[in-house]
Amino acid sequence: MLFWNVRRLAVCVALGLSFAQAASAADILIADDKSQPESLTVAPGGVLIVGSASSPFVYKVNLATSKVEKFVDATAEGPGTFFLGMLADPANNIVWTCQLTPVPNTTPARRHTALRGFDLTTGAQKVRWDLPGDNSLCNDFTIGPDKALYITDTVNGKIYRLPPGASSADLYFEHRVLNGIDGITFLDGTLYVNNVVFNKLYRIPVDAAGKPGDPVDIWMDQPVKGPDGMRAANGKLLLAENGSGIISALTINGDKASVTVLKDGLKTPTGVEPAGDTIWIAERGAGKVVSISMPK
Repeated sequence: MLFWNVRRLAVCVALGLSFAQAASAADILIADDKSQPESLTVAPGGVLIVGSASSPFVYKVNLATSKVEKFVDATAEGPGTFFLGMLADPANNIVWTCQLTPVPNTTPARRHTALRGFDLTTGAQKVRWDLPGDNSLCNDFTIGPDKALYITDTVNGKIYRLPPGASSADLYFEHRVLNGIDGITFLDGTLYVNNVVFNKLYRIPVDAAGKPGDPVDIWMDQPVKGPDGMRAANGKLLLAENGSGIISALTINGDKASVTVLKDGLKTPTGVEPAGDTIWIAERGAGKVVSISMPK
């Protein structure tokens, strides 16, 4: 037992050093330490696109030079405008983002949110769809096997679906356990979502007609705190835990998930993005993006 523990410790130390080296090689401040990069995506040509949750700007980062520049300026949208989810869609030359703008003089506070699509090269707007209702929270999205965009609305517990080439989305699914829905992604053709409020992970089953059914609670073998951005890579779910400062990999086996910590000690990580042998992380609390090595 002692030998096994020593061996496990050695492996953990080696992995930790590997990840630390990767992170130190890519540790990029976005504007300043108050910029709150909430989500990020990798675009063709070695470019990161990063949204700010404290300003009306989307930034572009040249990974070859670490140069950061403003890519989208939404100042004209109104005071307090900011951005959440980011997703590159190279097939349509679009970067998708969620824009949030506070409604003035409302108690409790309300927001109007919009799905916006910008040209990946120029930053010019190509698509805009305002989420319905007096209060909404467009948070994140994923592209499905059907090439449609699936969008989460956190405060209303809804998933919207934007068909390929469409300019407006339709309600795809609504369920009470999705109040607090945040991250969303497909793994091997199956849709998974998390709940940032109740620290849950769900599979959304779909019948032969394409109709979603009641969410299936996935039991995780260790607690997660504040599950936020989520992507799929190498047969696993990659998860940013904003409440614990952790990036995890989840191995799904039926209705259970094995949680492996890839990186800890982060300041409010809210976004995660796989790109080849690298995992990019939006470290919102530090105002920067960092990278770690993709586990084998």
